[in-house]
Amino acid sequence: MKELKDVLKFYKEIGASFLEIKYIDPKEDLNDLNKEIKSCTKCPLYENKKNYVTGEGSASPEIFFIGEGPGATEDQFGKPFIGKAGQLLDKMIKKMGYSRESVFIGNIIKCRPPGNRDPLKEEVEACLPYLKRQINILKPKVLVCLGRVAFNNLMGGSYSINKVRGEQFEYENIPVIPTFHPSYILHQRTKENISKAKWAMWEDMLKVLDIIKDQKA
Repeated sequence: MKELKDVLKFYKEIGASFLEIKYIDPKEDLNDLNKEIKSCTKCPLYENKKNYVTGEGSASPEIFFIGEGPGATEDQFGKPFIGKAGQLLDKMIKKMGYSRESVFIGNIIKCRPPGNRDPLKEEVEACLPYLKRQINILKPKVLVCLGRVAFNNLMGGSYSINKVRGEQFEYENIPVIPTFHPSYILHQRTKENISKAKWAMWEDMLKVLDIIKDQKA
């Protein structure tokens, strides 16, 4: 890629007008979008948040994990999925052969709703375009929606996560796999139910890996 940029720079310096190619740097575009998000006042959530949680990870991820919104810990530090649910997600990502740095993790909304309630319709309408622009910039191979709220707001439906988890959908020609939110697993009341939910989520992640494998074949 550096060689290509050097060639384009050379043609520009000698005044070549026949080559009209604009190099697009996803990392730069993402940084510009993050700056825009951090100045957003489109809904009242910004008034009580401590930090905007824009999302983080690779600028060229194979997998984009999408959650609902920031919790208390995420709001405090401005980073997605760093509480107990995030720790479980990290373990799942590692088991898949990836790291936080090699995937991208974001949310439907970028500011914490009061009391961790579900985001309101107008809050989603204000914030969802940011997520869609992130997807367009990053161009992941697979989108993983963590939980009902993330999946329904991205896809515009009213699905039960228990009924659709593990099924393959599509958003803008990108495969989408809905699965349990890690916090759902943590809130199970027995060790047996926790184990069952973890295994179900892992089965969904195996489908994600199969999709990526097929795309590389």
